[in-house]
Amino acid sequence: MSLVGGGCVHRCLLLEGGSRRYFAKVNDRTQVDNFAAEADGLAELAAAGARVPAPLCRGREGEEAFLVLEYLELRGDGDYAALGRALARLHSVHGETFGWRRNNYIGRTPQLNPMSSSWSGFWRDARLAPQLDLAKRNGQGAQLLRKGERLLEAVPRLLARHAPAASLLHGDLWGGNAGFLAGGEPVLFDPSVYWGDREADLAMTELFGGFPAAFYSGYAEIAPLHSGYAQRRTLYNLYHVLNHANLFGGGYASQAERMIDELLAQI
Repeated sequence: MSLVGGGCVHRCLLLEGGSRRYFAKVNDRTQVDNFAAEADGLAELAAAGARVPAPLCRGREGEEAFLVLEYLELRGDGDYAALGRALARLHSVHGETFGWRRNNYIGRTPQLNPMSSSWSGFWRDARLAPQLDLAKRNGQGAQLLRKGERLLEAVPRLLARHAPAASLLHGDLWGGNAGFLAGGEPVLFDPSVYWGDREADLAMTELFGGFPAAFYSGYAEIAPLHSGYAQRRTLYNLYHVLNHANLFGGGYASQAERMIDELLAQI
C-alpha cells in the first residue's frame, strides 16, 4: 500500500495484492455518502458508454470511509479529439427532467439534485442559490451577496430563450478529472453526475486552464454548440467559482463578483 496523488479532498492509495492493483480513496467516516455518490455516478457514466474506473467496493471501517476502484494506468495527454467525441456521445443520453435520483457532492460541498422540468429554475434554486447561502454563512462580502441576490432574480431572463435537453453530465469536468490510457483512450473520473444542460459541462472544461482545441473540435463533430453559449458559459461557471470561494477562499470571491457583474450587465 502506498500513497498516490489524486486530488485535494481525499487520501488516495495504491493497493497491491498478488498481481492485481486497486485505487482506493479514504477519508473520515463523515464522507461515506460522498463515496456512495461517486460510485453511483461512475456506474451511471459507465452504463452510458463512458470509460471510467469501475467502482469495486465501498464502506466504512472504524472512523474511516473508503471507496475502492479499478486501478487504471493513466496519463495526462492523449487523444483529446476522442475525448471530445466521447463527451458528446455521453451528452446524447437524455433524461426526462433535470436533476438526478439522489443528491451528491461537488468536491466536499453537498450538491442538490431535485427533479425539475425547468432548467432556469433548477440552475437558480439547486446550483446558484445554495452556493450563495453558503457564502453568506462563510462570511463572504455583503456586496457579493447583494449582487448575487439580483442575479438569482435575473436567471430566468438570462436563460429565457434557451431550452436545452436534459443531458447526462459528468458535472465536475475540469482537466484534472479526465485522463488517457496508454493507447490514447479517454477516461472520465471523479464525477458529480446529474441531468442538465450539456453546456454546463463544456463551460467547466474552459475553467482552470481549459482543454486543448482538439477536444472542442472533436465535440463539435458530433454535437455543435448552440448560439449564445459564450454568454451562458459565465453563468454556468459561476457555480464552480462560488464553490471554490466557499471551499478555498482566496481570490475566488472577487472572481465570482466580477462574473456576476458581467452577467448583470446583460440584462
